[in-house]
Amino acid sequence: QMQLMESGGGSVQTGGSLSLSCVVSGNTYRQWSMAWFRQAPGKEREGVAFIRDGDTNYADFVRGRFTIPAGSGEPTSHLQMNSLKPEDTATYYCAFGDGGVEIWGDVDEYNYWGQGTQVTVSP
Repeated sequence: QMQLMESGGGSVQTGGSLSLSCVVSGNTYRQWSMAWFRQAPGKEREGVAFIRDGDTNYADFVRGRFTIPAGSGEPTSHLQMNSLKPEDTATYYCAFGDGGVEIWGDVDEYNYWGQGTQVTVSP
């Protein structure tokens, strides 16, 4: 049974850094895609970063600040978040898709989700 477990959330001040991790267990797929999403209260879940076969992609609002480190993938995916802003405050989720995706920021592309970890950035 596939399970995803995020960790590493917390509270920081503007300009601070956090590193999130997502441990994947029970993976039986040979090819997969992984992504990080976030959801703030009252807002839709939005794609933050994506990785497949070592290739990464980022939402414009985090490009240059957030990074999926080289070598990140199964069983553990990481998201390094630097220069954090108050608008980055949200619950962050990792997502797993059993194959390729057409639109990486589309929540429907992913089969499995973690429970989420809270990130709070204060002014």
